Amino acid sequence: MTAELILGKEISQEIYGELEARIAALKEKGITPGLAVVLVGDDPASQTYVRMKGKMCQELGMHSDTIIMPGSTTQADLLARVDSLNKDPDIHGFLIQLPLPKHIDEQAVINAIDPSKDVDCFHPFNVGRMLVGDPEFLPATPAGVQQLLIRSGIETDGKHVVVVGRSNIVGKPMAAMMMQKAEGANSTVTVVHSRTKDIGSITRQADILIVAMGRAGFITPDMVKEGAVVIDVGTNHIPDPNSKKGTRLVGDVDDNVKEKASAMTPVPGGVGPMTICMLMSNTVHAAERTYERKCSQ
Repeated sequence: MTAELILGKEISQEIYGELEARIAALKEKGITPGLAVVLVGDDPASQTYVRMKGKMCQELGMHSDTIIMPGSTTQADLLARVDSLNKDPDIHGFLIQLPLPKHIDEQAVINAIDPSKDVDCFHPFNVGRMLVGDPEFLPATPAGVQQLLIRSGIETDGKHVVVVGRSNIVGKPMAAMMMQKAEGANSTVTVVHSRTKDIGSITRQADILIVAMGRAGFITPDMVKEGAVVIDVGTNHIPDPNSKKGTRLVGDVDDNVKEKASAMTPVPGGVGPMTICMLMSNTVHAAERTYERKCSQ
């Protein structure tokens, strides 16, 4: 058996086509969806991600605002910028690119974001709504994983989903989403993490294995059940003397797992393209909700 590849690049293009129609409808009403991204400092990975977000906004015909602040920015200055974006009528959604410099309290900054503009779904209000099954937004990467499953025709109802990793960005929200009474969910969910004993004994039970551990090649073939669906959320740069950059991007799942899985996401080209796609979707949704509130006043 060789796994069928689940290609985020193809599925994201399908979603972008749907978003273009929604954006056109908004523009007919005089609204251009606007996304702002605030980058504090000069982290290279964050800079690349921010550029990609801006480029996709441009391609979709959305308004984009990239705000770059020095690494020495004080918490008070950043909170003032957040307040300004909360009040800006042209910005329907914005995010603060993480990680922030160590002298800034990330949670305090996230808490200051207007929940109706929190397109990253990090604000406790939106996290709570997601947990109880009444989301305004869904966090981009987990939402992207769920769309990959839905649009690939992978049945989740009653399936055992094992999530590897417990971060606030992927693991925890992914587990919460997969247990909801919703399309692409209704699963029995187990979460394993760095303190779990004998992780392999649990991952081998998974019908759907979602891996976000942050360790290259962590999941090996002996840890996967024959015929399982494997979603690799990992992004790890490892040395590669044959690459121009001297490194290459790999996931958290060993490449040989494709000989046991029925379907699997590649790295790159799997989950990665879906994260920005779902961020765009959240921004369009925020613009639509803004219009609805305006009409109801």
